[in-house]
Amino acid sequence: MALFGTDGVRGIAKTELTSQLIFNLSVSAAKVLSKSKNPKAIIGNDSRESAAYLEAAVIAGLEKQGVEIHLAGTIPTPAIAYLVKSRGYDFGVMISASHNPMPDNGIKFFAAGGEKLTDQIEQQIESNMQSESFSEADIQSINRQRYLDNNAADEYLRFLDNIFGKILSGLKVVVDCANGAASIVAPAAYEQAGANVIAISNKPDGQNINQGCGSTHLDNLISAVKSNSADLGIAHDGDADRCLLIDSDGAVVDGDQILAILAIALKRANKLNKNTVVTTVMSNQGFFNAMKSNQINIAKTAVGDRYVLEQMQQEKYSLGGEQSGHIVVSEFATTGDGILTALLVMRQMVENKTSLSKLASVITKYPQVLVNVKNVDKSKLSSNSRIADVVSRQADLIKTDGQILVRPSGTENLVRIMVEAKTLQMAKKIADEISEVVKSEIGG
Repeated sequence: MALFGTDGVRGIAKTELTSQLIFNLSVSAAKVLSKSKNPKAIIGNDSRESAAYLEAAVIAGLEKQGVEIHLAGTIPTPAIAYLVKSRGYDFGVMISASHNPMPDNGIKFFAAGGEKLTDQIEQQIESNMQSESFSEADIQSINRQRYLDNNAADEYLRFLDNIFGKILSGLKVVVDCANGAASIVAPAAYEQAGANVIAISNKPDGQNINQGCGSTHLDNLISAVKSNSADLGIAHDGDADRCLLIDSDGAVVDGDQILAILAIALKRANKLNKNTVVTTVMSNQGFFNAMKSNQINIAKTAVGDRYVLEQMQQEKYSLGGEQSGHIVVSEFATTGDGILTALLVMRQMVENKTSLSKLASVITKYPQVLVNVKNVDKSKLSSNSRIADVVSRQADLIKTDGQILVRPSGTENLVRIMVEAKTLQMAKKIADEISEVVKSEIGG
């Protein structure tokens, strides 16, 4: 079974992600990613209680390979990517399980230049892993204080300030920080841009990350936007590499709508390279219709922001993203950045003197149903003929008025089913039928 998923290595800290495993992984990653005689790396985390445990193993593994280490503490993933590029580190490490709940945690690596690793590099790291000599006591006695870099977050905030200045004066925004990496940096970023900021779920205690909050639990944010008569709400995930938005009426503005808003804005500014936006097969048919209406080309990839990034890098595209809210704007970033994305959308609101709902109305969304089928052997999905047959039969019913996507999760042990159709009733019926067949065929 592959160690790396679609977004790094994830599992339960101390049981699946042991000190030995992370130590071995870090030694191998340092061997593969170090490109200079005196390699340097930066490490960040998303506020989980297990971060210190995993950081100690990472530090020990990197030091074994002679890597100089800077520890940024709790900081958004995109800040690590930015600092790797701006400071010229050989690589960066982010300890995070993104939107996953506790007790999950994980490790993400960024190569020189702040770029996510390709499949080939991940395979090289994994194949080169060995059972290294190891002392649990030595690792857990590491003094993290000696590696701390107290300037990392401020440097990232200055980067954002240089782009936006005080452009958001007059906007009232509620930001849900998911009790994670965004908790300090996101409110500060929006405030320095001139917005009146109300922060919620911004008190991480090591256990409450993504717990009933953030981009996967929007009810609290919707209520806060309405009760505070805010212009919009911003929902980050645990490591702040994505965002979803809430308009002033409490309606959700997802990644497809955000991507459409930015694509149209970049085209008008003559900054949409090759007149093309990159998205995944999960995007809503309404997004494709909106891009066609605005004469913007689309490049599709598999699900996962890393595949969007790879396509953007190969073809030098300037914009790409996912329905989940991972948006990449290559003029400013090498990876998805939820804070940067929210600032770019708010800038469009101010410059166009319009509401978020008006900007988002460029898309007329098709009803979409998402079902997660748990307790299955997802490795058997691609070879099961009965599942393939029912998906093919249902796809023939939808034809061009929607789509069906059935795939194994890259980060969790489940199968994801997405059905999009002209009516919600039809989408639900199809999703239910497929999920029942998946359960019966590959269920535990």
